[in-house]
Parts: sequence; C-alpha cells; structure tokens
Amino acid sequence: MTLTLLHRIIARPRRVLVGLFLFVLVAGALGGPVAGALDSSGGFVPGDSDSARAVERVEAATGLAPDPGLAVLVDDTDPVRVEEVSDRLAAVDGVAQVTPGGPSEDGTSTLVLGTLDASATDDDVAADAIEEFADDGDVTVGGGATAGLQIGESVGEDLARAELFAMPLLLLLSLLFFGGRAALLPLVVGVTTVLGTFLTLAGVNQVYGLSVFALNLVIGLGLGLAIDYTLFLLTRYREELTRHGPTPAAVVATMQTAGRTVVFSAATVAVALVTLTIFPMGFLKSMGIAGAVVAVVAALAALVVSPAFFALMGARLQRRSAGSGAAAEGRWYRLSHAVMRRPGRVAAATAVVMVVLSAPALRAEWTPVDETVVPTDQSARIVSDRLADEFAGTGTTPVTVAIQADDGRQVAEYAAQAGGLDGVRDAAEPVALDDRTWQLALPVEGSAAGERAQEVVGELRDLRVEGVDALVAGPAAEFVDQQAAISGSLPLAIALLVLLTLLVLWLMTGSVVLPLKAVVMNTLTVGVALGALTFVYQDGRLTGLLGYTPNGGIEPTDFLVAAALVFALSTDYGVFLLGRIKEEREAGLSESEAVATGLGRTGSVVTAAALLLAVAIGAFSTSSISFIQQIGVATAVGVLVDAFVVRSLLVPSLMGLLGKWNWWAPMWLRRLHDRVGLSEGPVVPAEERARVLADTP
Repeated sequence: MTLTLLHRIIARPRRVLVGLFLFVLVAGALGGPVAGALDSSGGFVPGDSDSARAVERVEAATGLAPDPGLAVLVDDTDPVRVEEVSDRLAAVDGVAQVTPGGPSEDGTSTLVLGTLDASATDDDVAADAIEEFADDGDVTVGGGATAGLQIGESVGEDLARAELFAMPLLLLLSLLFFGGRAALLPLVVGVTTVLGTFLTLAGVNQVYGLSVFALNLVIGLGLGLAIDYTLFLLTRYREELTRHGPTPAAVVATMQTAGRTVVFSAATVAVALVTLTIFPMGFLKSMGIAGAVVAVVAALAALVVSPAFFALMGARLQRRSAGSGAAAEGRWYRLSHAVMRRPGRVAAATAVVMVVLSAPALRAEWTPVDETVVPTDQSARIVSDRLADEFAGTGTTPVTVAIQADDGRQVAEYAAQAGGLDGVRDAAEPVALDDRTWQLALPVEGSAAGERAQEVVGELRDLRVEGVDALVAGPAAEFVDQQAAISGSLPLAIALLVLLTLLVLWLMTGSVVLPLKAVVMNTLTVGVALGALTFVYQDGRLTGLLGYTPNGGIEPTDFLVAAALVFALSTDYGVFLLGRIKEEREAGLSESEAVATGLGRTGSVVTAAALLLAVAIGAFSTSSISFIQQIGVATAVGVLVDAFVVRSLLVPSLMGLLGKWNWWAPMWLRRLHDRVGLSEGPVVPAEERARVLADTP
C-alpha cells in the first residue's frame, strides 16, 4: 500500500467505511447469484481427453447423450403403470428417448431409462423430471443427470449449514481473541472478502465456466484468511499504540510492518493455489482460480478496512488487560529458548514423528467420483443403491466405444476382437449411429477403479483394425484419462509451486536457506494432513461422526486440492513468523534472541489464527458431499499441526541449529535482492513520514 493512499484512508476513515458498505451492497447484488450460475457437475476429466471426445462423437452423430441420464425406478411391474410412467417421462422437456430397462430380479419393480437431448441442460431436465413425479410415491428418479443436480443443491445447503455451524463459533472465538469492539473487524473484512470474491468469480465465469464446488473454498478460506490478516494487523497495532499512542503514526507503523507481511502472506497463498490451474480438469482449475482470487481479495480487504478501523477506533482497540498478552509472549519466548538449547534433538524427534504420521499417505488408493458421494437420502443415491442390489449387471462397469469407419465389416472385426478381451462380458453388437459412426457397448468385470476395467480400456485403445478409428468412453475410461492428466501435469505443478514459493520468500527474506527450509517443513505438514485423510477416509473410520460412505480410496483431485491448501497455509504462517524474526534481527538482536522474540511476539497470534481458520475450513467436514468433507478435514489437520508443532518446535530448532546461516545467499543474489527485494520494516524516508503525519488530522 502506498503512503499516499494510506494517508487518505487515515484522514477519512468514515468515508472509506461508507464506500466499503456501498461496495458490499453492489458485490452482494451482482456476485451473490453466482452460485446458481456455476457448473454443478463434471470437471474431473480433461475436456480434450479420449473419453470426452468419444462422448462428443456420439452426440454429434445422434443428437443424443451417449448414456441415459435419467434412471426412473417404478415400484410396480404392471405394464400399464410402466407405460404411463414412460409416457410422462418422454413428455419431459429435454428427454429425447425412453427405454424400459426391465424388471428387478425379485420382480417387484421396473426400471425406465431416459436419454437426454445432447443440447439439453442436464440440471433443468432432472429438475423437471423430479417435479413431474413428485406426487408419485412409487416412482423414484435417479441417474447421472439427477445426481449432478442433487450434488449441486447439496453444495448450497452445505454452505448454509457450514455457516450456521461456523459463524457462531467464529464470533465467540473472535470476541475471545480480538476483544470487545475489535471483534467487528474480522466480521467486516470477512463479509467483504467473500462477497468481493463472488463478484470477481461472477466475471470470471463469463469467460471460463467454474465449478460450483469452488464456493466452499471461497467461504472457508475467505473467512479464515480475513480473520488471520485482521488478527495479525490488530495485534501489531496494539503494540504500536503503546509506542505512539492513538495517533496516525501507530497506523502507519502497523501497515509498514504487519501490512507488508500480509502482502507476502497473500502472495504465498495465491501462488500455491494457482498452480492447480496447471491441471487440465475443470474442478482443479476452478479451485485454483477461486483460491488465488480469495487470497488476493482478503489481503486487499484487510489492508483497506483495517487502517480505517484503526484510525476511527484509536485507543478503544487497546486491550484493557495487557498482562495476559505479556504472559503469553513470555511463555512462547521461554519455549523458543528451551527448544534452541537442544535444537538437534528437538528437530530430529519432531521430524521423525511427522514422517511416521505421514506414512499412511504412501498407501493411498485412488477412486473416482461415483454414486457414493451423493447423500444417502437423495433420490439419485437411492436409485443407485437399489440398482446395485436388485437388478442384473451388478459387478460390471460399462465401457462404450465410439467407432468411425467406412466399412461395416471393419467395425464387426473390431467388435469381435474387443468382445474377446479378458474381462469383457456379453458384448453387444455394434449399433450404427450414422453412415460412418457406430457405438459398441462392452460390460467389463469390476468397478471403474478396478485393475481389470482399466486394463480393458488400455487394450481397447491399443487395438488396431485397419480403417477403424475408435474412442473409448465410460467411467473406467474417464478414470484412466484423469490419472494420465494428473501424472502428466504433476511434475510441472510441483516445480512451479516450489519455484514460486521460493521466489516470494526470497523476495521477503533475501535468504536462499529459509525458503528451502520452509518448503521442506511444508512438505512434512502436507504429509501429515494427507496421512490423516488416508487413515480416516480410505480406511473407513469415523463414518458415523462424519456421515460419509467409504469406497476404499481417496478421490485424487481431493488429494491435490488438500495438498495445495495445506502447503499454502503453512507458508502463510511461516511468513508471519519469519517476518517478525527478520524485523527483530535487523533491529540488532542476536540470532537466537531474534528467533525467541519473534516467536514470542507471533506465537499466540499464529495459534489463535490457526484455531479460527481450522474452524472456518473445518466446517467443510459438515458437508454431505464426501470429497468436500475430505478437503476440510485434511486442511484443518494441516493448519493445526503447522501452528502447534512446526512453528513452536521445528522452526526454532532448525533456526537455532543454523544460526547466521539461515540468512545466507550468494553475493550476486544478495546484491540482486538489495535492488528488487521488498523490506519488511518501514521503508518510507523519515522526512516523508513526518510530512504525512503532520498533514493527517
């Protein structure tokens, strides 16, 4: 923030807050409806993958979706009743074809399948179908289109539930940690952050379609970062009040120190999350875009609202009882010195424990997004479960091949070889869609995530028949394409994550050692968080408490989002601590004293911020969608481990071991940093600061 802008904010705080109020109204009006405009399904498979192109080929040839999007279960086998349901389903706008799927194995129910027009909007068709049969107690509407609709609706309900769970607790904790009137500050910044991000994403969505799941990240991370940044700024302002009193000088000193740290913190969070956009899946791109935007908006909101709030409230923000704060600083100060008396032992013991806790992540098994993510009380899940229990075909996964050829005999040869592959059961005859396009349905043993189904997909893609161009689709093919996209993009994403983090931390510290050390510590924290994710969700623990259905693995994009979030927030807290240590060191303290003083000044702040952020993001665990739950649980674990273990034990022990080498950099890099680096302390010339302060009422 420039000094001129800061001067204007301090001079007219009421005008700034009125302007902020108007912005929030506009952002709420224009950005609030964004939830209804975001995509509620898909995004887990690259749009240019073979499986996606196969779907496009079938749709282009027939004008229909390749698979039925509606599965309507009728608790009756009377042909008259089944025909009536079929006719009503066919009358739903967007349903192009209705096919009776036959009776259940016990002869008590009948399945009717509805195929959608390729140009229809799945959510709209599913909503109309559900409404059509809302009064029919013997009819249950399911299928992929219904699942997508109900997942999207569940996300909206989950957001409301998370807010009801988190907001009272956040307000209570804010009153405890901020105290009195100051508790208004995170509330104002949090609302501004969330609505400002909604407004930004509404604009982004016009250019690139975003996933509705990104809204969970906006709410949780937006509130969490708003609280973090305002708590850090408020704590520093209270320090400056003791030095300068309730004057503009206290605000300027706060923003020139803690304000700069907030800028670096937001940069580290944004660059970590933006690396998710490297992956070609819409879900990951949406999470990366939303995460980067919310970090930037949170910092801007905190840097504008906080100085206006400080200037307006002045001495009223000072804590009545300073003794508890001093005692807390003393405890963290003494802990730091205690750790640095035996730095090698503490560092080794802490690292070993974190490695052990990370071990479960190494046995993670990947599973796709399937029907188990739909809440058990939703009609799509009810139909899915009943189809698995009551209808033939259990134990197979559908594989669809979209074939183009000039000669039907070539297609027949391909179909014969495909039907003979190990694991393929009762292959159907290829169906001509137009003059050059055929569709071949192959039921394959096992689940979409099973080894046999994925091997069949690979064998089909390797199968060569002259004159035949075959594209493979279906759940197993989509899962194979997702894995290939992740493995192909992961090295670049990791390299970019590490390089950008190193760059931002180098700009802040001038050291090459501290950024490298931060990356190593962040990796340990990520390992612990992902280990907890595997231990709970893959192993099927705490199902009663969390209310999810285990499927024997972890959805891989969840793993990536959780890893990026934990890495980002670990760097975030590291910036808070390193910034203060650097400041104390530059003020003339010895290496060990700077570390102890820095930890003393920030220890309680980081701990409080971690608790608040864990509540904000941990509210994801109340979601009825299991892969949203997983992100919340992993991130909350990572944040708490980082604040209570890494910052209190690993950071001081490693800094104590390295001493002055913490700040080492090659001379040429040091000279470069002197030219381009950004100092953490006040950098405004004394005469300029004096002029601004003199001109400020």
